[in-house]
Amino acid sequence: MKLVIEPATRPLSGTVTIPGDKSIGHRALLFSLLSATPVRVRGLGGGADNGRSAKAITALGARIERDGDAFVITGTGLDGMRPPGAPIDCGNSGTTIRLLSGLLAGQQFQTTLFGDDSLNKRPMRRVIEPLAQMGAKVTGQGAGVDVMPPLVVGPAHGRLTAIDYTLPMASAQVKTAILLAGLYADGATSVTEPGPSRDHSERMLAYLGAPLVTTGRRTTIDTHGWDRRLAGTDFEVPSDPSSAAFLVVAALVAGADEVRLPNICTNPTRTGFLDVIAAMGGHVLRENVRTTGPEPIADLVIRGKARPLRATEIAGDLAVRSIDELPILAVLAARARGTTVIRDAEELRVKESDRIATTCAMLRAFGVTCEVRPDGFTVEGRDGPLVGAQVHADGDHRIAMAAAVAGLVADDTTVVDDADNVATSYPGFAEAMALLGASIVTR
Repeated sequence: MKLVIEPATRPLSGTVTIPGDKSIGHRALLFSLLSATPVRVRGLGGGADNGRSAKAITALGARIERDGDAFVITGTGLDGMRPPGAPIDCGNSGTTIRLLSGLLAGQQFQTTLFGDDSLNKRPMRRVIEPLAQMGAKVTGQGAGVDVMPPLVVGPAHGRLTAIDYTLPMASAQVKTAILLAGLYADGATSVTEPGPSRDHSERMLAYLGAPLVTTGRRTTIDTHGWDRRLAGTDFEVPSDPSSAAFLVVAALVAGADEVRLPNICTNPTRTGFLDVIAAMGGHVLRENVRTTGPEPIADLVIRGKARPLRATEIAGDLAVRSIDELPILAVLAARARGTTVIRDAEELRVKESDRIATTCAMLRAFGVTCEVRPDGFTVEGRDGPLVGAQVHADGDHRIAMAAAVAGLVADDTTVVDDADNVATSYPGFAEAMALLGASIVTR
């Protein structure tokens, strides 16, 4: 699939409902499998990644039924899962395969987990090692630097062993895998992080009644005296801030009469990109602030002409909290005065593409100076419009969408090749941009 984008000729305007947050959607599906009561979930996104988690839990014994705009998930409880009849295909979803590794680590049967060509090249040692310390059997492919999928998980022989584990780097996926395995261990399993990561798992597990306590950056699941029962009722998945970031930046660089994005998750572990935008001088309002279930949400609103922006530095905890948004923030940096520096972002190298390399290649196609660093990159703001470009997205949905936004402020037509994986995270992206007044079509 190609995306073809023409330069914006007027400010963007309109209201767009962003799909449900992919990270929260994965957890709503996978954790509902463990619930002893049916869970009614509203707001699930239609992306391919969440679809993989849905198919995985049905393979393990859950039942999913449509009820109006909601899905009712009847899980198996902690101890009622059945062996799947075939290997589970996780597609392009790193969250699905890593969380399933922890969830399945304590089961008394064996499961094979695999993915597409991209996922089968992603590192898994970081999740395998702590699970092995708990007595789980998890094996993968390759040796030396790392282990890749397909993964073979289980069977466990008896209860797992509780551990006190310090992550070498902050990772919500690895943290969650350990906590899920901790539900099947005797005693207190603790995970300590060196920095912040998404806390959707902690919020949702506590919401379902797990024996979970978080103090600072240390989270503990203690099964002593627990009745081994999770139970949920209704749950609403808020809209995805990572997807919203593309429309937010589009409105900032092209200008906006008023762009409104309702019901966005504003969990502080997910709003690093809004902090970066504020540091660069951009203005994004939060209206109708409220809490739904375990997550805070708000409407994001952008009004007014494109304003002069200033370069900034994205590093440390801020880089972690905006890791998925760095490609689109790089587009914003291309429109800022000065040189923006992104560091402490090595994790970009092991995403759907090497996003350090592909982000720089994308910006260079638009005539922007972007220099690769070992742990990030630098972007020099460009005066005047960008150069209309032919961009190869390297199969990475975030690179494709970032290039589409950059095309709005280019001097000629932009064509983005290899953009099929936009459906991975944001099906309907091109339609949403067009609804706001952008000239974008798929071919």
